[in-house]
Amino acid sequence: MLSSMSSEHLQLLIAGYVLGDLDPAEVAEFERLLEQNPAIAQEVEQMQETLTLAYDPPEVAPPARLRSAILNTTVRTRRSIPWNRILNVAAAAIIAALGIQNYALRRSLLQSQAETQRLAELNFALQGTARAKEASAKFEVDPNTLEGVLTVQNLPPLPPGKVYALWTVLKPEAPFTVDRQNAILTVAFTVDAQGNATQTIPVPKVYRTGNLVTRVAVTSEDAAAPQRHQGKAVLTSQL
Repeated sequence: MLSSMSSEHLQLLIAGYVLGDLDPAEVAEFERLLEQNPAIAQEVEQMQETLTLAYDPPEVAPPARLRSAILNTTVRTRRSIPWNRILNVAAAAIIAALGIQNYALRRSLLQSQAETQRLAELNFALQGTARAKEASAKFEVDPNTLEGVLTVQNLPPLPPGKVYALWTVLKPEAPFTVDRQNAILTVAFTVDAQGNATQTIPVPKVYRTGNLVTRVAVTSEDAAAPQRHQGKAVLTSQL
């Protein structure tokens, strides 16, 4: 798995793991990598140590000596300071900080792209058939929230034991469970005395793949079993 992963992606996972900024799926992925590649644990430990040195350096209390002794010691020590080691630590801290900054920017960019790549709203205009010539309806669907608003006008009120059913009709090859008419029962509803109704309803996930929906339709069905889909269309629409 490691051989197929880019170095950049691995470094982002390490930085996110050290910062505790991975989601559960990323944590699981990284822990699998740790089990398969123990060497990665050394990189994690090095980054943790680097961050500790960069943001929380150890405090060293000066010895209780006379001023002159302290000054003399300071002069001698100044000549023997391990500058190479200090520079290496500083460079590692800068690299770690840049890696973490790159990680944060990348996550922010991905989140921004996800927010802007929202699916467009789907609108269906339904017209009455010969069984309800004066009727009309509109069905507005938000694929992002999987909610739709159905607004119906001038449908004849039904007798007791009957309901109207809204159907989502799909292409024959659509990979969803449908009835013998390639339809999904979306909602059963009734209208008021004037034949009107407005209702917000959940919709099937197929609306996130709008090109699989060929039309929506309304039929009259038995209230006890509207899923049988035995009635003829009183409203129908094309996308």
